Amino acid sequence: MPAKAPQSPAVVTEQLAALGARIRAQRKALRVSATALAEASGMSRVSVHRIEQGEPSVTMGAYLNVLAALGMTFSATVVADEAWQPVADDKAGWLPARVCLADFPALRQLAWQVQGTDELTPREALGIYERNWRHVDEAALLPHERNLIDALRLAFGGSAWPGSGDV
Repeated sequence: MPAKAPQSPAVVTEQLAALGARIRAQRKALRVSATALAEASGMSRVSVHRIEQGEPSVTMGAYLNVLAALGMTFSATVVADEAWQPVADDKAGWLPARVCLADFPALRQLAWQVQGTDELTPREALGIYERNWRHVDEAALLPHERNLIDALRLAFGGSAWPGSGDV
């Protein structure tokens, strides 16, 4: 098998920064402090900070310990072509630190009464969906919004409620 040229340091730095940002977003979404995450991962708070910044000098084992403590998994994929391409928008199970109303049409309609902000916390978004589900046209939900709803229920232990498929 012919050897491929290694990725440029800039690409690797971008990938680690993206991974660190996802880790930080998940920690924030779960409302876990960096100190608590460090204790659960068996490392220092400074190491957790370095991971969230995407520093390449942190060991892979440390990254994996943090991921496990947050209930996240890591997978590696083979890139088909030589130029690195970001993974498509398959974010099933992933929660953003803040939910942007502009990205989720049904939520934007349900949150008409929210004034002065374009973003909600994940818990606020789940509350709006739960309280107003009867106004949602499930057939019109975009796939990424359906993924968000499923991830919110999974993250916050949402009980069975209309639209969840559990009712």
